[in-house]
Amino acid sequence: MACPQCQHENPPGQKFCGECGVRLVLLCPACNTSNPPANRFCGECGARLTAAAPAAGAAAVAPPARHPMTPAERFASPGGYTPPHLANKVLSSPLAVEGERKQVTVMFTDVSGFTAMSERLDPEEVHTIMDRAFEIILGAVHGFEGTINQFLGDGVMALFGAPIAHEDHPERALRAALVVQDKLEPLRADVRRTHGLDFRMRIGINTGPVVVGAIGRDLRMDYTALGDTVNLASRLLNVAQPGQIVASRHTRELCEGFFEFEDLGEFRVKGKTDAVHAFAVRHAIGGRTRI
Repeated sequence: MACPQCQHENPPGQKFCGECGVRLVLLCPACNTSNPPANRFCGECGARLTAAAPAAGAAAVAPPARHPMTPAERFASPGGYTPPHLANKVLSSPLAVEGERKQVTVMFTDVSGFTAMSERLDPEEVHTIMDRAFEIILGAVHGFEGTINQFLGDGVMALFGAPIAHEDHPERALRAALVVQDKLEPLRADVRRTHGLDFRMRIGINTGPVVVGAIGRDLRMDYTALGDTVNLASRLLNVAQPGQIVASRHTRELCEGFFEFEDLGEFRVKGKTDAVHAFAVRHAIGGRTRI
């Protein structure tokens, strides 16, 4: 059976693609129920799923339509949501040695008031809204060659600068965050018009060292935080107001001259002895430089 994501040909009986890890399913042509790839007949209505071999001289029967991946299936493995050109670049680039220290920029996103929204709306409505939001986030992160390291229910953890190395990874992260906020506006308007809710996303960004772990063929990356890099990015997310992008002092210093920042002052955050200085990202600064 050919994988609907990477087109890898899998032997009969497999439940997941051996190349990218996506679940293999067949869509019943009669009732549209998804079935395991080993089924010959639909478990819901009994219709035949695999066409009989055509008689000599007869036209070949088209294979049954494949069931599109659900968001849960798609987001279960990085191979399911990483664009092929970016996946090839990740897997063909020289990988860092396991245990090596690397400087990266970490971005966390989440939906402000997600719990309240989930309690008020039907699960299917929440699912539809978040599916649109994830598509926007994926497009922005991948557009600047970042990678999604984790899906967190109502947001993501993204990395810039690893495994694809970029010297300007802090700038790429901030530009991706601005794109996310900009492209979420139509979704925000739809949610307000349909459900009377204000759909806003918060974003926290920090730059610092991490220890590189393994990078599998399915694009799963194992990075261990060093020097509280990931933890601080997560804490800055909690500092951010709805619709706000908050960056650390270090990220701001690395991007000075390319963005306009608002000084938010110092905050006490969990796990940090000293106060943390935070900056809200307002917008990118236009113009041309010698670079």
